Amino acid sequence: MGLDYHEAKVQVCVLNHQGEMLRNRWTGNDWRAIMAQTQGLGTVRRVALEACCGAADLADELVQRARWPVALAHTGYVARIKQGPDKTDFSDARLLADLVRVGYLPQVWLAPTEVRELRLIVRERMDLARQRRRIKQRIGALLREQRLFAPEQLSRWSKPWLAWLREEAAFSPAARWLVERHLDKLAWLGRQLVEVHQLLAEMTREDPLVQRLLAEPGIGPVTAWMLRAEVGRFDRFTTGRELARFCGLSPRNTASGERQSTAGLISAANGQLRSVLIEAGHRLIRYQWRWATLAAALRDRGKPPSLVAAAVANRWTRWLYYRMVQAA
Repeated sequence: MGLDYHEAKVQVCVLNHQGEMLRNRWTGNDWRAIMAQTQGLGTVRRVALEACCGAADLADELVQRARWPVALAHTGYVARIKQGPDKTDFSDARLLADLVRVGYLPQVWLAPTEVRELRLIVRERMDLARQRRRIKQRIGALLREQRLFAPEQLSRWSKPWLAWLREEAAFSPAARWLVERHLDKLAWLGRQLVEVHQLLAEMTREDPLVQRLLAEPGIGPVTAWMLRAEVGRFDRFTTGRELARFCGLSPRNTASGERQSTAGLISAANGQLRSVLIEAGHRLIRYQWRWATLAAALRDRGKPPSLVAAAVANRWTRWLYYRMVQAA
């Protein structure tokens, strides 16, 4: 069975073992309606559902309530498999059913409900942090534009520095209005982040994987939460190299003939997860001798700082994989 998911309805295609189409029609976006489409056609052996927003929840219902073996399909790879430029829901459902029938479906992991719930809050935390960073950048831009400099003894973004910014900095009237709005937003975002951190700590208090991650040197709560939400389970990968590639830390090869080179990190990855791990790489270089030695060797070979941090994050992620699998 192939299911082409949409917000209000689902295209259902049913094939037999020989690939003959038994049914291909629209039905409601509900597990009962989908199940009704198979009545009189035999036993459902395999189901393919293209991964998109809302698809995981439907897949979970079909697994738990209909007792069907459902696999989520990778949308990017499925799109490349299509033989023509035309796209219809009829043909998409047919392709999914055929791929799962012959065993060539490119699958993605169906995360359990608790991981999907954690993922929602972790991504909200990342969005709040991104908003805070942008506001700080705008305040810095206003200071440069107005040519204002804080006293040297004040540490940037400390409470005394923020007090100087609000009360003493000689902004123009328009810039003053903007700065006060930015500072109010900054204070609000700070309160929101405190609440989110408290919620994440409560959600993961009894999580054994998060506790194992927090016991590792160099891993703080934010990194542990992000790995638990986006990676989920380390043992779903077969090697540390696979995990590093999933995290977007592997170089993209551009070899052709005599030329052997790379073109930066692979783009098909979770950008937030990659950023958190590269930030962890910077910390490891500063505070741990093993990774500082690796970074020094890379710098001696002329590698730029950004590449050094990404390479350390890559090696550390591969090492962490084996630590977590052995601990489990």
